[in-house]
Amino acid sequence: MIRNRISLAVAAALIATVALAGCKKKDEMATTTPPATTEPAPAPMPAPATTPATVTSVDLGSAVGADNKVTMAATSFATKDTIHASVATDGDAAKLNAKWTYQDGQTVDSQDKDVPAGPQVSDFSISKPDGWPSGKYKVEISLNGAVVQSRDFEVK
Repeated sequence: MIRNRISLAVAAALIATVALAGCKKKDEMATTTPPATTEPAPAPMPAPATTPATVTSVDLGSAVGADNKVTMAATSFATKDTIHASVATDGDAAKLNAKWTYQDGQTVDSQDKDVPAGPQVSDFSISKPDGWPSGKYKVEISLNGAVVQSRDFEVK
């Protein structure tokens, strides 16, 4: 009977060892295998939409309102007039330049303005208290360094 008990005890110990070894194997596999249900990575946020800046209009006149728009468009000016170029833009922020020239391309003035994004109206102006020489003039409007519009005018 003692022999049966010893055999039974050895058999029980052997079964317990095998069972523990099997459990340990499952635990190791559980830590190396990713869970079956994983959530997908969040989609990247799209970049904000941008609209390239554009010059929508250029108007010349001798006066502007509080909104920087020319009050009465003109292409002919008196020698003592202040001459305004009202430049409407839309889109992304940009850099505007107004280059004013006289007859043979002689530069009278050049002005830069930074324009915020969205619809904007910018005023560029030139004046000469002792009077402009009579003749033909031009203003060229550049957007981010590229000429996009020009207007010819005359001083009489």
